[in-house]
Amino acid sequence: MTPVLEVSDLRTHFFTRAGVVKAVDGVSFEVGRGEVVGLVGESGSGKSVTGFSLLGLIDPPGRIVGGSVKFRGEELVGQPPRALRRIRGAKIAMVFQDPMMTLNPVLTIGRQMALAVTAHERMSRRAADARSAEVLARVGIPEARARLAAYPHEMSGGMRQRVAIAIALLHGADVIIADEPTTALDVSIQAQILAEVGELVKGSGTALIWISHDLATVSAIASRVLVMYAGRIVEEGPVGAVLSDPRHPYTAGLVASLPAMSEPGEPLAQIRGSAVSLLDLPEGCAFRPRCDRATAACAAEPALRPDGARAVRCIHPVGVAA
Repeated sequence: MTPVLEVSDLRTHFFTRAGVVKAVDGVSFEVGRGEVVGLVGESGSGKSVTGFSLLGLIDPPGRIVGGSVKFRGEELVGQPPRALRRIRGAKIAMVFQDPMMTLNPVLTIGRQMALAVTAHERMSRRAADARSAEVLARVGIPEARARLAAYPHEMSGGMRQRVAIAIALLHGADVIIADEPTTALDVSIQAQILAEVGELVKGSGTALIWISHDLATVSAIASRVLVMYAGRIVEEGPVGAVLSDPRHPYTAGLVASLPAMSEPGEPLAQIRGSAVSLLDLPEGCAFRPRCDRATAACAAEPALRPDGARAVRCIHPVGVAA
């Protein structure tokens, strides 16, 4: 499969008074046409900053300090703002976590969608409205034409999130980055949106990067998963294989903490300790202070070691005697 997006050794650091925060520290992966890749990890693992970095949406004191992001062979890192604006929304679109923070409360849905259309194409307002209504209908919004006159506050959370997804679909983007778009929604609405997005990706061939802390959600939509911890990918592979047979102790801890893995009435399993501070990372493996399998050898920096279709960044992977 020819990759649509190629990310190589991406590094995004934030230069604060307290020190340098290595939010993304050497991340590499590829996404092919029509592929859904899940990016998972705890809060602060660097997954959202990775998504923002792909589009150059990093504000000071942060900046991309190294690595490469290639879209259809074109390097994006270091491109001037004008060149990136040509790609954002039209070729690579993003769906943010909270639609109430991304939709303008004083503009109608139709007006906001028309602005998104005309930012990249010359088109009459009537034609823009027609395309907007068509895309709203595709994401499951009833009476789509009438909804163009509504304001964001007049719609439910699920409907607002559908609008945000519809805006990302307006130009037939080759890649969509979805940053925890269903986190604030109830389970039934979440399931509907997952099903609709899955069908849209299959029908259009769009590549999708689904960022989430919810393994169950990722397992329902992704074919491949990347597990992040402390700014690095610690495990990757087919979603079914990774979640059923995790190799990295951190991934194993995430899977074990799922409610479905515990009997009713039993305490939920949890990873001991807290996520490490990116300002004060330990030597070697960043997960070492929380890992039950850690030895003195873990003070050395582990590499991401390929293993067939999978890879794991661990000296003592699960299933192998420490």
